[in-house]
Amino acid sequence: MRVHKLTIAAMALAAGLSLTACQNDDAGTDQGAAPPAASTASSSTGGSGSTGSDQQGGTDSEGKTPAGTGGSDGTGGTGGTDENGKAAKCRTDELEITAIDATVGGDDRGTVAVDLKNGGGRDCSLAGHAGVDLKTDSGTLSAERTGEPAPLVVLKDGERTTFGITYPINDSGGSGVRITGLVVTPPDETKSVTLDWPGGATLPVTDGSGTPVQVGPLGSAGQGG
Repeated sequence: MRVHKLTIAAMALAAGLSLTACQNDDAGTDQGAAPPAASTASSSTGGSGSTGSDQQGGTDSEGKTPAGTGGSDGTGGTGGTDENGKAAKCRTDELEITAIDATVGGDDRGTVAVDLKNGGGRDCSLAGHAGVDLKTDSGTLSAERTGEPAPLVVLKDGERTTFGITYPINDSGGSGVRITGLVVTPPDETKSVTLDWPGGATLPVTDGSGTPVQVGPLGSAGQGG
């Protein structure tokens, strides 16, 4: 009887040890099956901070718009500014160009004032000297620059600027060189406009040593509104 009881006790002890071993194996398997939830979320966030946001929203890791990724600075996309936010240059087709005689009595030289009015519907800029050629019965005569400083002029729509052309008056009593037209090319442009010449009808005939025809910078003959 004692032998039988010891056998049953031994069997119970063996069963208990077997159950404990199985439980330890299950616990080891669960610990290695999947990483903690917090680690998984951290990895996902780190992967999208520098690529996903830039691709989808045009923003960097701090939520700001990087330069050149489509952010607006208030000047892009408008017709009146260049890439630096400055007024784009005036085109010949945007300007209304006229010329009048501006000679003052008693002057030893004649003056023609050329007016450039911005009619392009946007702000635009002009800088430098306009090109000026006189058409004559002896060929084309190009005006020389006076050498005065030529400031940048920004014209709002409807505003104007004026420059002057000076030329020698023909008081020789001879027929002189007859002027048949005035050709004006705005600064930095290649397209010209041809106008009637409003000044003296002729220039004195010279051997090239006389007073030249000259063109002043923008604003040199006054500026209208």
